[in-house]
Amino acid sequence: MAGKDRTTIHKVFALTLAVCVDLFLFYASGFAGIHNVLGLFAHLWLSAALRWSAVTITTLLVLGDPNPLLIRFITAYSLLPAVYETGTRVLYREESPCGPVADIRCWLMFAGASLGAALFWEITIPDSDEEAGSKAQKQKSRVLFMRVLHLYRPDYPKLFGGVVFLSLAVICEMFIPFYTGKVIDILGSDYQQTQFFTALLFMGLYSVGSSVSAGCRGGVLLCAISSFTCRIKVKLFEALTKQEIGFFEMVKTGEITSRLSKDTTLTGRTVCLNVNVMLRTFIKTMGMISLMMSLSWKLTFLVLMETPITGLIQNLYDTHYQRLFQAMQDSMARTNDSANEVVFGIRVVRSFNTEKHEADRYDKRLLETHSLKIRRDTVRAIYLLGRRLTGLGMQVFILYYGRLFIQMGQMTTGNLVSFIIYQSDLGNNIRTLTYIFGDMLNSVMAAGKVFEYIDRKPQISTDGKLKPDQLEGRINYCGLNFAYPSNPGKTVLQDFSLELKPGQVTALVGPSGEGKSTCVSLLQRLYEPQDGEILLDGEPLKSYNHHFFHKKIAVVSQEPVLFSGSIRDNITYGLTDCSLEKIEEAARKANAHEFIHQLDKGYDTEVGESGGQLSKSERQRIGIARALVREPKVVILDEITSSLDVESENKV
Repeated sequence: MAGKDRTTIHKVFALTLAVCVDLFLFYASGFAGIHNVLGLFAHLWLSAALRWSAVTITTLLVLGDPNPLLIRFITAYSLLPAVYETGTRVLYREESPCGPVADIRCWLMFAGASLGAALFWEITIPDSDEEAGSKAQKQKSRVLFMRVLHLYRPDYPKLFGGVVFLSLAVICEMFIPFYTGKVIDILGSDYQQTQFFTALLFMGLYSVGSSVSAGCRGGVLLCAISSFTCRIKVKLFEALTKQEIGFFEMVKTGEITSRLSKDTTLTGRTVCLNVNVMLRTFIKTMGMISLMMSLSWKLTFLVLMETPITGLIQNLYDTHYQRLFQAMQDSMARTNDSANEVVFGIRVVRSFNTEKHEADRYDKRLLETHSLKIRRDTVRAIYLLGRRLTGLGMQVFILYYGRLFIQMGQMTTGNLVSFIIYQSDLGNNIRTLTYIFGDMLNSVMAAGKVFEYIDRKPQISTDGKLKPDQLEGRINYCGLNFAYPSNPGKTVLQDFSLELKPGQVTALVGPSGEGKSTCVSLLQRLYEPQDGEILLDGEPLKSYNHHFFHKKIAVVSQEPVLFSGSIRDNITYGLTDCSLEKIEEAARKANAHEFIHQLDKGYDTEVGESGGQLSKSERQRIGIARALVREPKVVILDEITSSLDVESENKV
């Protein structure tokens, strides 16, 4: 504790000594004799160099190794008077109130401005151990952004058209306040009808041009977004369908649907909306600053003083908002997953009378999401309050100094009106520029999640090339060891070996949970064993062409899955050319033709979602017909007769 007290006293002493030395040099630089001998600019820059050297040496002697933030502050603080006075005299041929004559008010103003600049630097570009990680994150964001831009390639003409309309809209919009001020000046002085109507004509033309261009820009870019979103959704869906079954057991359904629905849309916004807003705002800001400088450079610099404050507020807001945004996305994915589970298993929920329990569980998930939303909205409310107060304070300063400049004849009333209109838009534009980077980062984060799934390589390879003309159908399980990816600690098969000979029916019999269905899943290559391999005609399964392999091996599971569509579509699922004769023959073998023929639309009857319009026995028989229509060499039947009556079982 005593050591901390000594350190604090040491720092206070160093600060006091540095302030005393600097005040002495600051007042000494105001002596008229020094100014007359050296000249104005030499005096200014020599004083800045002496003050910097003196304060830096004092700090080094007392503190030893100072913080980089302190060095930046000393540098800005020492050079600011020279830069300000030189710029005022060279660019605008005026003498500032803080000229060669020393003034304590100017000293306080320069110290405050330097401190604000140093703090702004520290918050936006901090010196910390996380700098390397921050650079890596920015590099990752840039890579993701370029990938999104590359996927927009088919829509480049639309993007180019959007940029053209954007530029026209911004140029037209910038000149409307300028001519508004001209109209006010014309009305306030000697009225000249020609000038008045000319100004009104230009205002009307620029207004119409801005509106038409903005509308065309929005329409073209929305078309590009829609096209891109469809493409990336298809790309993501294709990548998901290629993943191994273990992936879907490890990743929640709600998370997958969230990526497909929300994150793909956010990814589309990354380029079109955010870059559109950023370009429009940047072009407009630069043009407005130029016009404002032509009206009053002093008021323009006063307005620009708001930028560091806005940047600080925005940086703090982005830091907290991004963390809450990520947490809320994960919470929403968990909430969707809970709802999907209940909808999928509604029969079980109803049978066990757990409606209240599931409602409470869903309510708990919603409360978690709601709590995160409240925290997010609270942060946003504080941010909006700070932004609003900053803008109002700046407007008060502009009105006060604008009145003074009008009284001194440095600007007209119309110029002040134009300037205030520009300032209102400029403040919004600067805040938009600082905000849009945070919003773009959120969009890039969403793109990262989408590309994470798109880039994921399935753990089960489908790169086999073997497509033999003849296939006997001999299967050998050779020393298999297997545990499911979702439960790697529990071994299901251990040193398992088995031979299935062609032309014979082999039955696996045993208690539930002993691995019979696991053997079927491994033969389908839904999973890969940890040790051992399965051979088909003496060749490993992974060496066969993926499409060829699944055409030669057909599976009928305990609970066959049917898709929305007709009975014909479900029997020929995955086949492009299959005649009605082959469909009916397969249905007869599965004892399904009779009940299908009795339906009003026959094979064109819709089965409903998951086959809900059919009974379990009818779904089972359609599943058998779907397997037989392929004329496979190996047919795997996983307790297919569990839902059939005795007559149907005997016929099958």
